[in-house]
Amino acid sequence: MLWLKAFHVVFVVAWFAGIFYLPRVFVYHSDTHDEIGKERFKTMERRLFAMMTFGAVLALLFGIGMVIAAPGLLQAGWLHAKLSLVVLLIGYHGWCFWILRSFARNENRRSSKWYRVFNEIPLLLLVGIVVLAVVKPF
Repeated sequence: MLWLKAFHVVFVVAWFAGIFYLPRVFVYHSDTHDEIGKERFKTMERRLFAMMTFGAVLALLFGIGMVIAAPGLLQAGWLHAKLSLVVLLIGYHGWCFWILRSFARNENRRSSKWYRVFNEIPLLLLVGIVVLAVVKPF
């Protein structure tokens, strides 16, 4: 179980590294007006999204592995709350993909200021997820 938890944490860190950085790249991309710069950001976004998706899939698989190894966890209220936040995080991940596709088609209509606010959402999810997993308040 500890090996599963260790690798789960490693891949959660990898996932969040990408989920924090990709919207920051969106900030810079939205402020770029030259074609060479736009193409560079498209490449960065595509590669970063692939890496963060790899981290997300492995984090989810190791998390599922922990539940399979200890099915009694499913009785814990804190885990249900944590999984609800994880579902929101998966939704945010998908939203990032949708934004990436709009940049790829040169259809972005949002400002860098909007992306700066958008970039704060995963921090709120991370705080909730970590507090629930560590404190286990209910």
